[in-house]
This record gives sequence, C-alpha cells and structure tokens, in this order.
Amino acid sequence: MTEQDDWQREFDLGWADSAEHKEPSARARMLAARWKENPPDPAPFRAAPTPAPRRGSWVSTAVVLGSVAALIVLLGYAQMRSSY
Repeated sequence: MTEQDDWQREFDLGWADSAEHKEPSARARMLAARWKENPPDPAPFRAAPTPAPRRGSWVSTAVVLGSVAALIVLLGYAQMRSSY
C-alpha cells in the first residue's frame, strides 16, 4: 500500500460518520453524570438582559449643549485671532 492509502484510511470521515453508534464526548458524559445527581434549574432559552441603569436625560442634554457651546467659543476665538 502507498502512503496515500494509509492516510486516506486513517482519515476516512465518511466511514466514521456512517457509524451506527456514536460515543458522546467527555464533556457530555460528565454533564450527564452531574445532572443525574443534581439536575439544573429550568431556565429560559434566552434570559432577558438586566436593564442598564438609566441616567437622567438632562445629563446627556448638558453634555451635548456644553460641547456645542465650547465649539462655538473655540471657533469664535480662532476667528478673532486670525482677524488681527
């Protein structure tokens, strides 16, 4: 036999996938044994996320207005300096 045949025989995924009995992974066996003794609590598929703490809308408004005012002052100062 050639080296190609050995490699093909060793990694024949079609043959492995067609097996009648498939052994569960080590993690699946571990969880099955753990859950047999102590089953997990029921949980929804996707739990609702915890809401983020809301800060007052005035904080966002103050930040935006303060930024706009600072930009206006900066542009006015730059224009005043360039006119001299």
